[in-house]
Amino acid sequence: MAKLHPAGIPAIDWARADHLIELALSEDLDLAGDATTLSVIPERTRCRAVFRCKENEMVLAGLPVAEKVFGIVDGGIVFTAHKKEGDLCRKGDILAEMEGPARSILTAERTALNFLQRLCGVATTARRYAEALKGTKCVILDTRKTTPGYRNLEKYAVAVGGAVNHRIGLFDMIMIKDNHRELASLGDAEGIVHAVERARAAYPDLAVEVEADRLEEVEAALRANADCIMLDNMDDDTMARAVKLVSGRAELEASGGITLERLGAIGRLGVDYVSAGALTHSVKSADISLDVEVKP
Repeated sequence: MAKLHPAGIPAIDWARADHLIELALSEDLDLAGDATTLSVIPERTRCRAVFRCKENEMVLAGLPVAEKVFGIVDGGIVFTAHKKEGDLCRKGDILAEMEGPARSILTAERTALNFLQRLCGVATTARRYAEALKGTKCVILDTRKTTPGYRNLEKYAVAVGGAVNHRIGLFDMIMIKDNHRELASLGDAEGIVHAVERARAAYPDLAVEVEADRLEEVEAALRANADCIMLDNMDDDTMARAVKLVSGRAELEASGGITLERLGAIGRLGVDYVSAGALTHSVKSADISLDVEVKP
């Protein structure tokens, strides 16, 4: 069976990213601009600035976005990367340097750092979760629990960190959950078969995943020939029974109540995927500084 979620890093959607950058700069500068910098820093002052890692271990993601921020603020800023996306960085490492008009560099500083710190935090978290599943065939997936507007960037950072993207949105995969079946009057286990039939008739080219929280629903999803079955909020014993029941006839995804501490045990049960919203919704932004020095 072909993998529903092949590994790979999605391209940055620059049309969306540029729009986000413009919005971020607009809310920071409004119409008046950077009042502090404009009043304190002489117009002709130039400087060199560096992004410096302040974490003991951090996965780098989002440097191209930070570079774009500086470029939008002032095309005269020269941006030089010292690390590449996916690098594991240590405290004190220089990630990139910028050289150019001091006013422009200070104006872009916070917006660039906001993007970079957030995406590095996502990538670093993804790396930790992926490493917890090493030695198993199981793959860690993200979810749609992303910051509104940041979907592409956060899923990009997840992949840079070594995890795998689940569906991008509501458009690229069928996922039949209990609420769908309830509202379609297909709430019992047998209703899963009818729900899958409706979905395949309407969208024959899309993969179909079914949420199941009981073994009876797993059996129904098998009868419906679902491509993937989500084992929702099941304990380890029930998931092990589901793995034996399915016996490779569909891919299995464990979801709900997933913690870093549980991952190793879940991975050894034989499920194909574990999805965790924590890869994006509970991430702490990475600690990165921008340090400057005056250029003659």
